Amino acid sequence: MTITKETNGTELKVAVAGRLDTTTAPELESELKASMDGIEHLVLDFKDLEYISSAGLRVLLSTQKIMNTQGKMTVSSVNDVVMEIFEVTGFSEILNIV
Repeated sequence: MTITKETNGTELKVAVAGRLDTTTAPELESELKASMDGIEHLVLDFKDLEYISSAGLRVLLSTQKIMNTQGKMTVSSVNDVVMEIFEVTGFSEILNIV
């Protein structure tokens, strides 16, 4: 998994590529927590995300809870495989997916 971060004022865009699973989820969680101070809009770009496991979903849920208190979180460019996982788990109802 690779993580690319880009900050523009109070907006943080995080592009995640590869697999977000039990092995890689702690890395994403650390990167997000270290970067969210003062961020009002978090954009997670999943254009190159191939797979997300329950560990990855947990990171999204905890990040969403943090962003609910300081702004908003958007998930963008979700492919069909990841979208199906979001729909089956109900995350498509929780997350702001564009």
